Amino acid sequence: MVSAKEIKDTTQENQIIEKAISNSLNQGHSFSLWKTPGVNQKHLIICKAPIEVEDFVLEEGEGGFAFAPFNPDKKKYLFPAEVFYQFENDTQVTGPRSSEIQPDKSNTGHHKLISKFHRSTISDTNECVDFIQLVNKGLQEISEGHIEKVVPSRYKDIGITGQFDLLNAFDQLCESHPQAFVSLVSSPQTGTWMGATPELLVSVDNQNKFNTVSLAGTLPHSPEIDIKSVAWTQKEIEEQAMVCRYVINCFKKIRLREYEEHGPRTVVAGNVMHLKTVYEVDMVATSFPQLGSVMLKLLHPTSAVCGMPFENAYSFLQSHEGYDREFYSGYLGPVQINNESQIFVNLRCMQVYENSIRMYSGAGITIDSNPEKEFEETEIKMKNLQNLITS
Repeated sequence: MVSAKEIKDTTQENQIIEKAISNSLNQGHSFSLWKTPGVNQKHLIICKAPIEVEDFVLEEGEGGFAFAPFNPDKKKYLFPAEVFYQFENDTQVTGPRSSEIQPDKSNTGHHKLISKFHRSTISDTNECVDFIQLVNKGLQEISEGHIEKVVPSRYKDIGITGQFDLLNAFDQLCESHPQAFVSLVSSPQTGTWMGATPELLVSVDNQNKFNTVSLAGTLPHSPEIDIKSVAWTQKEIEEQAMVCRYVINCFKKIRLREYEEHGPRTVVAGNVMHLKTVYEVDMVATSFPQLGSVMLKLLHPTSAVCGMPFENAYSFLQSHEGYDREFYSGYLGPVQINNESQIFVNLRCMQVYENSIRMYSGAGITIDSNPEKEFEETEIKMKNLQNLITS
């Protein structure tokens, strides 16, 4: 378990983060950097290499950072907190002091080293299938009664120059998405990924309270919109209700009846809005001390990123989506850091290659979906990341 111990250090957090990451990458080590939603906290883990695990235990054990793919049968990784830094309001709270970090003797600087684990070639050999055709196939499956909802996705590749600064992009995401979980993860096993996700999958806090959310439905957001007066269509309301039913069905599978439900309410995530419902359980009162770990296995992949019923929706995506999502729509987050675990769905993310960025996005398809509007939704979701690259 990792706990915070205050360190009085006047060195700015970004300088320490750059120095620590540059040094670790120069030694062939891996890292995970993230910002906590809603507060001005950053955390950094440096480790020799992530550890392959079968499942994550959220309530006890070694502190680290979980990183898992969309496909539940593929390898999951834990970045152990061999070296752990915490920053709050630009002040270092825990971790080695700047003077204790070994200097980078390569003289290449972090701009080059940050790309050490970027893959040099695109990972899949298939072109992304036409998204509108994919949506139409999904609608046909729904109309024939095989599935109730499916969440097809697509990607977009954008070329980058050697001057693209991932650490600066990470800071921009932190500033523009204060309520999101912002992350930058890099290792030889996973490649390099960055994103700002609005969706909590499961959390277990230091008071033994469990939380999960239902997050679905998407509308564009702009500063002049009053979220209290947003009018949602039947399509978005039903899409969000399906995710709620999915969560409640998982509770039913483990015979859990004592939970609090709050919502749905409108929340902002960058340039889009969603409907959100929060579920909370007192793990002590319900005598369910492993609830977080159990629900993580039951929930992933949720109907918000796959569909319903799961088996049919998942089979459809594997057969027709045309590419490997890898860690997009998987999950990630700190495990037993400061005696808490927070796992998020890896949405609004991008994978970094040597000379390009691959952005990912998806849309929930129901019987009321319009293929062209679903394509527009994926474009809107990608826009925040694309602005980082092209600005």
